Amino acid sequence: MSVQAGSKDVLSKLAASLISGDVKVIDLAQPLNENTPVIQLPEPFKNASGFKYINLSNYDEAGPGWYWNDFIAGEHCGTHFDAPCHWISGKGKETVDNLDVNKLIGEACIIDVRKQCEENPDFLLSVADILDWEKQYGRISDHSWVILQSGWDQYAQDEEKYFNIGEDGMSHTPGMSVEASKFLAEERNILGFGVETVGTDAGIAATFEPMFPTHHYLAQEGKFGLTQLANIDKLPPTGSIIIVTPLKITDGSGSPVRPIALVSKK
Repeated sequence: MSVQAGSKDVLSKLAASLISGDVKVIDLAQPLNENTPVIQLPEPFKNASGFKYINLSNYDEAGPGWYWNDFIAGEHCGTHFDAPCHWISGKGKETVDNLDVNKLIGEACIIDVRKQCEENPDFLLSVADILDWEKQYGRISDHSWVILQSGWDQYAQDEEKYFNIGEDGMSHTPGMSVEASKFLAEERNILGFGVETVGTDAGIAATFEPMFPTHHYLAQEGKFGLTQLANIDKLPPTGSIIIVTPLKITDGSGSPVRPIALVSKK
């Protein structure tokens, strides 16, 4: 059998498995609308805009046979993708329009810390936590998406709970420690890191050194960020495939996305 024929057979089997339901497609995106929470930075920094519809016609005088809209949205709005150029440590690295599309598809490695986050909203994933996960499931695979399952997606439509601002004025949401951010970016050959929270860093990460270390080390090593994910509880710890397709925005630092996961029923 030729290589071409073999490839066709693999893809035909995948198509058949999708049709039969042996491979399930899981939507990992949160709804994107005018109520979608968007990260807010303190003055004097500028903030990304949220999502806004501008109706053009709705089967009316402005367009009797069609319904359509314009919309305004920041690159980092809703479930979104961070390119390496988003952070100063990745200055000059890939933008969303020139990245290698082979890097957009990889195995998902799900690190479940929901219990820890229930007890402590400021929970930080440590290097020891990563190594303990690997003892149970094997070394984090090359070309993979590492996803922190915090359970925070349950608050995605409740801005107050989602940002969890404390009396100190800071957001208290989970993420990775400085050491874990550096370890994952430098010691494991991953595609990127994903979270259910508004950004890849913990809410208190502005107080770390370096500031926002997950952004810093991921961008420095040319890795990607993926935020505000949904339905992570439908994925197994290993074995599923995540596909991420950001808009091809010229010189874009990021993009809203609708990532999907392929999960085998067997």
